[in-house]
Amino acid sequence: MQFKDIYGQEPVKQTLRKSVDEGRVPHAVMLSGAPGTGKLALAIAYAQYLNCENRQGGDACGVCPSCVKFNKLIHPDLHFVFPITRSNPSVVCDNYLSEWREMVNLSPYFTLDQWLQKISSDNKQGMIYENESDVILHKLGQKSFEADYKTMIIWLPEKMNVVCANKILKVLEEPMGKTLFVLVSESQEQLLATIVSRVQRIFVPPLADEDMVAALKARYEMSAAEYAEVAHIANGSLIAAEDIIKTSDEKREYFDLFAEAMRASYSRNAKRMKDWSEAMNRLGRKRQLSFLAYAQRMIRENFIYNIKNKDLNYMTKFEEDFSVRFSPFVKESNVFGLLSELECAERHIEQNVQAKLVFFDLALKMIMLLKQ
Repeated sequence: MQFKDIYGQEPVKQTLRKSVDEGRVPHAVMLSGAPGTGKLALAIAYAQYLNCENRQGGDACGVCPSCVKFNKLIHPDLHFVFPITRSNPSVVCDNYLSEWREMVNLSPYFTLDQWLQKISSDNKQGMIYENESDVILHKLGQKSFEADYKTMIIWLPEKMNVVCANKILKVLEEPMGKTLFVLVSESQEQLLATIVSRVQRIFVPPLADEDMVAALKARYEMSAAEYAEVAHIANGSLIAAEDIIKTSDEKREYFDLFAEAMRASYSRNAKRMKDWSEAMNRLGRKRQLSFLAYAQRMIRENFIYNIKNKDLNYMTKFEEDFSVRFSPFVKESNVFGLLSELECAERHIEQNVQAKLVFFDLALKMIMLLKQ
């Protein structure tokens, strides 16, 4: 992974380059920011640049023996730690290295859920377990095989359990020579304050719209207007942008269902509400929950639209066309009530309450809230 392969983030790249070029490489760095901004890619590119045998033009050469191994993520002095699920206490990240390399080489822009879906078919939450710290200490206690620096990249360190985090803290307090820790975090507030205080923190901001458009042009065929629309809605996250593109048909279906629910409730048309609740019942539980999450977003977007702050709106063209007329009905007096009823319906669906009743009841409650 070279810096040139990463979309945007020039100020961050310059900070990382400078630390290497000036011989001021810290023992621990934390790249923090929202998902989809390129943090993991930057961490790998930083390690590759640090150990490249022929740096040129502010980037790794990409062809020296070290770079060839970094490009394949198989360099013996490049180590990864990441959340996993396990049924056997002896399982550690190294057991999933082949899947990890495959995932990162395909694209370093992915979510924790996407990673867990790749390695597990159950619904367990990913975690970095206690015994992972023993593996880290063992690896860092050995001499470098080839590179000048050993690099330990910890993806989502906030997922470390407390015992593991405390053991890592000891290494951060007494760093070993020629060792670089790179923590890649999306929720640094969940980390131990003692860990945060011992790393050099670098914030990775959302991608600028022009960088997002460049990334989308390299990956998808769309019109100029579609590139601009997706870049705006994604709000700096390439993961969000790709999700918007891949689920556009599904989002359109949710929009149609949302618009029908609001129209049926506002007109107090009991038959339309009944037909709508039956259509919702046929969706299935997972899609019902996705719809309710979408509906909550649409209520928030319409409230923002109503208070004339369009710069903070992230809607597609068809959503905005609907909001021109619908947004006046979402105001300070009812926005929290609307969101509360949608959240209540979400809880009931999660608890396996009969969906047809939940959605018909929701439509009835919308009547009074929209008429306020």
